[in-house]
Amino acid sequence: MKPIEVFKALSNESRLEILQWLKEPEQHFTPHEGIDMRKVGVCVSQVTEKLNMTQSTASQYLSILHRAGLIKTERLGKFTYYTRDEEVIREIGEYLKQEI
Repeated sequence: MKPIEVFKALSNESRLEILQWLKEPEQHFTPHEGIDMRKVGVCVSQVTEKLNMTQSTASQYLSILHRAGLIKTERLGKFTYYTRDEEVIREIGEYLKQEI
């Protein structure tokens, strides 16, 4: 985990919202093709719809969160699904407690 990359990723309100929504995806997204959103995640089209933005913007936001290590991806067929990386999120909490 690179803390500066995490903080950069979280410095955008929409990216922060995505991370918050992924914590409880069933409360924020309509299931995609019978996928268990808790286990597999949500796809970019679900995020695009929720953000009411273009798919390219939503994809860029997800990419930034992924590079920062905050979310994980899983490819199933033609779709990529996104879930939170809870271990990294816990590490951030510990980093804030210990270092700041």
